[in-house]
Amino acid sequence: MNYNYVIGLDYGTDSVRAVLIDTADGKELASSVYYYPRWAAGKYCDAKKQQFRQHPLDYIEGLTATIKEILELAGPEAGRFVKGISVDTTGSTPVAVDQTGRPLALKPGFEEDPNAMFILWKDHTAIQETARINEVAATKEINYLQFVGGIYSTEWFWAKLLHVLRIDEHIRPHVYSWVEHCDWIPFLLTGGDDLKLMKRSVCAAGHKSLFAPEFGGLPPNSFFAEIDPLLDGFRDRLFDRTYTAAEAAGTLSAAWAEKLGLSTDVVVGIGAFDCHMGAVGAEIEPYMLSKIIGTSTCDIMVVPEEEMKDILVKGICGQVPGSVVPGMIGLEAGQSAFGDVYAWFKNILLWPARNMGLSGEQLEQMEKNLLVQLSEEAGKRPVTENSVLAIDWLNGRRTPDANQALDGAISGLQLGTDAPEIFRALVEATCFGARAIVERFVAEGIAVKGLIAMGGVAQKSSFIMQTMADVIGMPIKVHCSEQTCATGAAMFAATAAGIFSNVQIAMKTMGQGFDKHYVPDDQRHALYNTRYEQYKRLGGWIEAEANNRTAAH
Repeated sequence: MNYNYVIGLDYGTDSVRAVLIDTADGKELASSVYYYPRWAAGKYCDAKKQQFRQHPLDYIEGLTATIKEILELAGPEAGRFVKGISVDTTGSTPVAVDQTGRPLALKPGFEEDPNAMFILWKDHTAIQETARINEVAATKEINYLQFVGGIYSTEWFWAKLLHVLRIDEHIRPHVYSWVEHCDWIPFLLTGGDDLKLMKRSVCAAGHKSLFAPEFGGLPPNSFFAEIDPLLDGFRDRLFDRTYTAAEAAGTLSAAWAEKLGLSTDVVVGIGAFDCHMGAVGAEIEPYMLSKIIGTSTCDIMVVPEEEMKDILVKGICGQVPGSVVPGMIGLEAGQSAFGDVYAWFKNILLWPARNMGLSGEQLEQMEKNLLVQLSEEAGKRPVTENSVLAIDWLNGRRTPDANQALDGAISGLQLGTDAPEIFRALVEATCFGARAIVERFVAEGIAVKGLIAMGGVAQKSSFIMQTMADVIGMPIKVHCSEQTCATGAAMFAATAAGIFSNVQIAMKTMGQGFDKHYVPDDQRHALYNTRYEQYKRLGGWIEAEANNRTAAH
């Protein structure tokens, strides 16, 4: 028999996952996960400075290890049936490159330089540069931020480039251009060695780089030169054309085909961000808000182009034609910390055990069970209007209205307050943050018909998901796949390889459906309406204080 297999690669914050999927029915034939060793060791990062960098070797080694493993698991004949590979990554996660498109961290003299590495989405070192971009944009007759919610973010492409150029005189003359992770991996797999030939994704370009057809592509060089003379000329070393993830970047190079045990006929698709491909993997529909819930959240919606009309949604992470599904406007929002909020609290509670000689096995059991036990106990506690209240901005706020200078908070603590009560407040806070996103879409004229959830938190924690349903007052369906982002990448690989004529058919054929549903409790929702107003008042006070600090500096 002649099978059509595809590979989806999902580059997450901690690891890369690969899946091998049969396009006939979407069956997962094999999967593999590779945890980045340098990242796991904490190299090149400094959480106190909000610096988070990743070495390209982690990505390359993970790519090789996971694809080889899934082909081995699927059997000796599997490789010859592979027709396509597509990749999703976190974003904005850019890197400095030379004229060949080679990341500087792979060149002699820069192997250990954090500024020569990929700057992870959660890196917030560019706060001052972001403020400058927003300041200059506000003076322009053309609003170059209109398609990214009106506010540029610290997490994005141009702010990170400017920050590296400002702080590192050593690296500055070697930075020829700036490339997103999701664009670099397909370029690598196709054997690219000329940056001018790199095909850039509309997903990354539109949501993070200010690319829009209405501007004729990127904003003019004069705009960036006014922001800072260090940016003068970079616009002309970038790109004038973008591609959807349904298109091909090329075919697998001879070197990579040999290394992986695949054919040079394998099509490599254009890359995109994890949340956008994850929404496709979770069978997104128009006006359904798709929530990829992990360390952070990314919320994705698609609206038919003809129905979007002239609506510009304020305070989100962009609205871009074709960034999710070709022919539709992709809208992106999200929270800078979700699972990271719970991980922070877990680390606080485990500090004594980790620093007072507890054995490895005991500590491992505590780490494994702590959040589960907290969830079970927190679920038993009654919630009142006077319960502990928290703000979820421990890593700043992504949307609505990006502001990475904001801090988290916990209010209403007493001597009788215990860990489960604080944990419950943190869970509520992350769900209040999710509600704020829903309300922003609705307020801006975009209906939200329901919620689709995926990712580790959605799969594992019924307590958190039920709380979210109660807080927002909407039903939530959880996709049954544990690898929705990688599955979405596989769907795009099948489309780029020509197995399906469009990604909608790929979704219908390869989609695996939903296995959990959460319905809001009317009584708890009524109480959370009151609690949500308290959350907004406390958040407003925190934001005012942050603005005062900024003004004082």
